[in-house]
Amino acid sequence: MTFEITIKPSDHAFSCEEGETVLAAAMRADLMLPYGCRNGACGTCKGRILAGEVDYGAHQKSTLTDDDKRIGYALFCCAKPLTDVTIEVREVRRAGDIVIKRLPCRLESIDKVAPDVAIVRFKLPANERLQFLAGQYIDFLLKDGKRRSFSLAIAPHDDRLLELHIRHVPNGFFSDTLFNQYKGREILRFEGPLGSFYLREQSDKPIVLLAGGTGFAPIKAIIEHALHHELDRRMILYWGARSRVDLYLPDLPNEWQARHSNFSYVPVLSEPRPEDHWTGRTGFVHRAVMEDLPDLSGHQVYACGAPAMIDAARRDFSQQCGLPPDEFFADSFTYAAETEARP
Repeated sequence: MTFEITIKPSDHAFSCEEGETVLAAAMRADLMLPYGCRNGACGTCKGRILAGEVDYGAHQKSTLTDDDKRIGYALFCCAKPLTDVTIEVREVRRAGDIVIKRLPCRLESIDKVAPDVAIVRFKLPANERLQFLAGQYIDFLLKDGKRRSFSLAIAPHDDRLLELHIRHVPNGFFSDTLFNQYKGREILRFEGPLGSFYLREQSDKPIVLLAGGTGFAPIKAIIEHALHHELDRRMILYWGARSRVDLYLPDLPNEWQARHSNFSYVPVLSEPRPEDHWTGRTGFVHRAVMEDLPDLSGHQVYACGAPAMIDAARRDFSQQCGLPPDEFFADSFTYAAETEARP
């Protein structure tokens, strides 16, 4: 059985097969709905059901609550139509501008910048180029149909090599091999670009960038894109980590701050070690934002990190700081069975 999905306010329409998610069907129809994790955890794809019925699918209850469902919301990466459906989403754009490709790449370098973090660079074939938006991610296609997702840490203008920031997950299917066996020149295959975490350049609002750990990777890409194009919007980066060593590129944000008057940087440690001799901010990184910017009603927020950080920031910024819900853009590094966190 096939159902018809209509999107408001654009009036784009597409078919969705029985058992297929709304997001998968939209992508098949060359339409992009906002999405991130694709497993019901990050909330990026949340939108309203205006007419019709859906099976909500498996998802995290904190991301789509019973109250959300009662007022018509669903997660389109999980929702499967049971009837013809009309949906409302805050953004729909043609995805045909950026082709999702499956490509080989060659491992060029592994730079271990912290005990459990490596900056990894890959080279594409000479006749290939990956078109992407700063902040998007790729999926490595591994044995037995397994995938591992990692955010691109570069802006599109600097795409000679693809750069990823990969955290070592003990016994992780991919990262263990990368850290302990790969020497360079290995050939892998990936699919991308994926995700809808990227800078909304049509806005002129000041930007808060919130990174947790290796969530710095796509945030770095967005910042470098904005600075390269000389966007004059005010930007402030809050990078949170446990201890000083986890701020694995400590000089780079300071260099941005020194060169660009519209950019500032606030590092925050949650568990500084005695040897860190830390005199800076401590605690939860999103709380540091709230202390400095108690009124976020006129801002946009781009947040990337662990689900707990994303959930807390989304809730507190909206409820306590007046941030409009549709001005919070997030990429949540989620864990599922036998998978590793991004990036």
